Amino acid sequence: MFYLKKTVEHGWSRAVLLNFLGTNLYERQGKAVNNFSRLLAEPQSDLAVQTLKDPYSFDFLTLDGDFRERELEGALTQNITRFLLELGTGFAFVGRQIPLVVGDETVYPDLLFYHLELCCYVVVELKVTKFKGEHLGQLGVYVSAVNHIKKKLTDNPTIGLLICKTKSNVMAQYALESTNQPIGISEYQLSQLIPENIQSQLPTIEDIEATLSDNEENGE
Repeated sequence: MFYLKKTVEHGWSRAVLLNFLGTNLYERQGKAVNNFSRLLAEPQSDLAVQTLKDPYSFDFLTLDGDFRERELEGALTQNITRFLLELGTGFAFVGRQIPLVVGDETVYPDLLFYHLELCCYVVVELKVTKFKGEHLGQLGVYVSAVNHIKKKLTDNPTIGLLICKTKSNVMAQYALESTNQPIGISEYQLSQLIPENIQSQLPTIEDIEATLSDNEENGE
């Protein structure tokens, strides 16, 4: 019923429906750790909760191994159509690394969106590491800066979304209790280029080197 209602509500095509079925949207929708009920008025708080997901599926990216936050940010903006589809209905892309002048300094949030149904800006900060409490301080500054610089009187309060590699839900909840900015915290998942059941059967680097060494000794 969840997928039927979403299809009717948003006019999903068959391809879009199959995509969300494949990424198990039902289990991810509305699961981000957040403090919206404390800091946002209804009905915005309820809608904001249902807008965010946990985890976000970045299976459309080809990143592998160690990569930096700027590389993840660049890959998402290069695939902005797929990223917007994963974020969900209502998100409009404003820009990447948009400069915000705060006093005598300039800050650059990773990604900035506007949500048409929430009627507010959404600041997205990316972390390729496990969540740490200090991450919220940086994102909180960005959210506050957008409220002062870009938010109009008709806009609702800006929301922050931190997407990190992994997190402890308990630590995330404790950290959210210490901030007065509405923020959600989610993880992201990348597709595995090699399935685990196949990966376990592949030779290790040591196996390959040993084979090459044996071949050299045998003159092959």
